[in-house]
Amino acid sequence: MTGESTMVSIYIMGKQYEVPDGVTIMKAMEFAGYRFIRGCGCRGGFCGACGTVYRTPGNFRLKVGLACATMVEAGMHLAQIPFYPANRAAYDLQALAPTLGTLRQHYPEMTRCLGCNQCTRICPQGLPVMDYIAAAQCGDLEKTAHQSFDCIMCGLCASRCPAEIVQYNVGILARRLFGRHIAPPARHLAQRVQDIEAGKFDDELERLMRMGREELQKRYYARDIE
Repeated sequence: MTGESTMVSIYIMGKQYEVPDGVTIMKAMEFAGYRFIRGCGCRGGFCGACGTVYRTPGNFRLKVGLACATMVEAGMHLAQIPFYPANRAAYDLQALAPTLGTLRQHYPEMTRCLGCNQCTRICPQGLPVMDYIAAAQCGDLEKTAHQSFDCIMCGLCASRCPAEIVQYNVGILARRLFGRHIAPPARHLAQRVQDIEAGKFDDELERLMRMGREELQKRYYARDIE
């Protein structure tokens, strides 16, 4: 940070700090002296580990966002919720049937959806959360799985749900049921497992293990990204 940076006042866990304007909440907290040991993950908006609640001046609404992707605002009051409390069902995936009854058995609260769409509005990934819960209520596991596929499990949808549904846990159960019992097996995966077991990649792995840090970094950043 330079001395020419415009500074703004924010409140972190009730304490006032002067931080640079135009930075993310996460960077502002680090500037204020907070050291992230957990709740920082990818730092790019994709791991869901840095859920944050905050309010801004002149607005009574409680807002939520990811600290690594939400910019500071002058006068904002914030607190982090790196994990949002939510009940998670325990189950043996192999023994479950891919049916609406299975979803209802493990997450009966999903039938209480009011259709308010607060979960969709708050999703940092822009997912149609209310729509995939509606699909789950109809037993459409494929639609639920596809629409919830990019969920990062941050819990922010559940934090705004008046029906107290844990949407992301419903979504991951639907994805698991669909992937294990409905989706056709991936042929290329079975072939790759056979190649690994046959030692096809052993020489390349040995070369990688002998490389230094700089060479590994060079290869990493030059890789083809799908």
